[in-house]
Amino acid sequence: MSTTKKITAGAAAVAVGALTLTACGGSGGTEDGARSKTVTLVSHDSFAASDAVLKAFTEETGYTVKVLKSGDAVEAVNKAVLTKGAPQGDVFFGVDNTTLSRALDNGLFEPYAAKGLDRVDEAVRLDGDRHRVTPVDYGDICVNYDKKYFADRKLAPPRTFDDLAEPAYKDLLVVENPERSSPGLGFLLGTAAAYGDGGASRPGGGGWQGYWKKLKDNGVKVVDSWEIAYNQEFSGSAGGRKAKADRPLVVSYASSPPAEVLYGDPQPAEAPTGVAEGTCYRQIEFAGLLKGAANEEGGKALLDFLVGKKFQEDMPLNMFVHPVSADARLPELFTRHGVVIDKPLTMAPEKIAANRDQWIQSWSSLVLK
Repeated sequence: MSTTKKITAGAAAVAVGALTLTACGGSGGTEDGARSKTVTLVSHDSFAASDAVLKAFTEETGYTVKVLKSGDAVEAVNKAVLTKGAPQGDVFFGVDNTTLSRALDNGLFEPYAAKGLDRVDEAVRLDGDRHRVTPVDYGDICVNYDKKYFADRKLAPPRTFDDLAEPAYKDLLVVENPERSSPGLGFLLGTAAAYGDGGASRPGGGGWQGYWKKLKDNGVKVVDSWEIAYNQEFSGSAGGRKAKADRPLVVSYASSPPAEVLYGDPQPAEAPTGVAEGTCYRQIEFAGLLKGAANEEGGKALLDFLVGKKFQEDMPLNMFVHPVSADARLPELFTRHGVVIDKPLTMAPEKIAANRDQWIQSWSSLVLK
């Protein structure tokens, strides 16, 4: 997510996780012996896992995990494309359905059918039986709102895309740039799924282009990443409150509210943030064995582990995403404070592949200029 997913732990928690993971992995080394005992996972910045789970992987396989974080999911995929054939690691985690075709068309991955795929719903296996990528998690990209802001003003929070363009919500929404951010791209695709394509020759004249013109006229703010949007600009997050943020609406995830509860100090009885359920777009995250991986066997073992029960049950309160394995149980805090989206917007991978780059270019010309 991305962004997951990815995906929405607090900035401090992500930083701690990054330090812990790097310590577990070590430097990777340059000698064959050191390399063979280390498997390098290239990921977006929101990857996180508990020390106990990473230790269990080492005990089961003999490999330690080194995590190399490469920015937001879109940025990480772009870097992987630039280094294809001579990858920075063995496994890539964090390519999602918004950028999947870019990774597959560039031949980033070696096919591998991970052990445990029989417990994964076929609906999230978007590469079918080719097994170039392994589904790991899913989540829903949605607008989140600051409950206190709207309660104090006796203003109903928005529920749908249409609501966000209403004058009552002028200058309240912050979104991520889809050129750089996975949740930003997911939100753009969600608007395209909801309103259709008005045509590149008619910017602002209909479809999602017309909708984004309304958002621009209504004062939408665009920033580069989820971390900036959520932790610096959104008044409903702990980071945003500390930064005196003034935007009570943000593009994040349906599973973001549990993060605000878990990392609250003191921990609140109820989440301070809510979800606009009519704005949600389904995101599925994948991992794959990088072509040219130095430690191919270690990479395969890691892919097996990522869809195994230990890692799958560890994810919800580390990356705030849903497991794909049917036998993984969700923690009570996640289910109590998260929001289940019954009918999220989706888009066929083929349609994303055919339109993504053109839509991003049109969006940039319409919104940023």
